[in-house]
Amino acid sequence: MAEDTERRRVLLAAPRGYCAGVDRAVIAVEQALEQYGPPIYVRHEIVHNKYVVRTLEKKGAIFVEETSEVPEGEIVIFSAHGVAPEVHREAERGRLATIDATCPLVTKVHKEAVRFASQDYDILLIGHDGHEEVIGTSGEAPDHITLVDGPDDVANVEVRDPEKVVWLSQTTLSVDETMETVGALKERFPNLLSPPSDDICYATQNRQTAIKQVAAESDLVLVVGSKNSSNSARMVEVALGAGAGASYLVDNASEIDESWLAGVRTVGLSSGASVPEVLVDGALEWLAERGFADVEIVQPVSEHIQFSLPKELRRDLRAEAAAKLEA
Repeated sequence: MAEDTERRRVLLAAPRGYCAGVDRAVIAVEQALEQYGPPIYVRHEIVHNKYVVRTLEKKGAIFVEETSEVPEGEIVIFSAHGVAPEVHREAERGRLATIDATCPLVTKVHKEAVRFASQDYDILLIGHDGHEEVIGTSGEAPDHITLVDGPDDVANVEVRDPEKVVWLSQTTLSVDETMETVGALKERFPNLLSPPSDDICYATQNRQTAIKQVAAESDLVLVVGSKNSSNSARMVEVALGAGAGASYLVDNASEIDESWLAGVRTVGLSSGASVPEVLVDGALEWLAERGFADVEIVQPVSEHIQFSLPKELRRDLRAEAAAKLEA
């Protein structure tokens, strides 16, 4: 039998994994557990990743679906996806101490929604129905916001005044699909106003840029991320659109099907913005064991953004530090 000498390689996309907002949210839960001790309640998954949620549960975090599930007087952390104003009011009624770990880029969209609603605009929010971020943003101005779930939904949109319409978007969407939706909206509403700056987060855009470059040279693209992670699911779609022979979303290496490697010489690998690097390392090890030990990093853009911890944590950490100095 002839020896198989063809090169097998992995194109490892960068940037990948944790974005600044996810890093901030996860550290917020870890710091709260250290600062106040368990249990610390978290409304919804702090980020959409099974591994992260299980790891924090082992440390004493308790994840709940609704604020009403948190016992009176306890601490509750709001997830990176953001919450509607009514959730803050519910927490006040339950006498809960709150830590708001909403990503600052999501908070920016919330503020835009409030501002445009105050000017009586109809706000067309591009996003996926039922996603936590969309629910939170919609709650800021429910009487002014209409959800537009992709370009196929544009024909259903109705507004009060076509001269006074603005679009906003969920931060974790496909850039290309979002702009396709915006284009369709502008055909219907030529005077459609755009947000002052792009709503799709820098990390989502950077990961999609990298996966496009990787996909163009890959027979197979693997994206590490959980099924309920919007930005991870979009990366699979982007990879397929950019020329990948096949692309799959996997939570970890155990979900990779060895049959996917049949006839494959180049595997592209990346991860969603809520995925810790340990899961990517596991995928690399799995691939190396099957002959894909040659790893090339593909990095079309760099990231250097960091966000400070939620103000509630910063306040209490400063107070603790001051008390130690006085002691």
